[in-house]
Amino acid sequence: MRHLPATAIAATLIAMPVFAEDGTSLMEEGAKLFFKGLGEEMEPALREFENLAEEMGPALRRFARDMGPAMKQLLQEVEDWSAYEPPIKLPNGDILLKRKPETAPPPEGLPAPDDGEIDL
Repeated sequence: MRHLPATAIAATLIAMPVFAEDGTSLMEEGAKLFFKGLGEEMEPALREFENLAEEMGPALRRFARDMGPAMKQLLQEVEDWSAYEPPIKLPNGDILLKRKPETAPPPEGLPAPDDGEIDL
């Protein structure tokens, strides 16, 4: 019976949130430290990405200026991109966009083509 009060006090202490010295909970403090460490780890990669964006910016602007009208025309002509196979680049630099073969439903009264399985 002497263990009951001690168990009740222990359960109460465990259930109460534990606070750091500045009034935040230890979970909040841990999250702050985690994100601070994450930011410090990501800083070099973000700097490198920023430098890459600065290097690529002029080239991407030139590409958009030169290819923009042709891309706009292509997007207007192609209605459904899923109807095409992946592009093929030929040795001379041309790029082919092949339409996928259309699979029409079988005519009425005929069975659908089998999938290679045989029912026994």
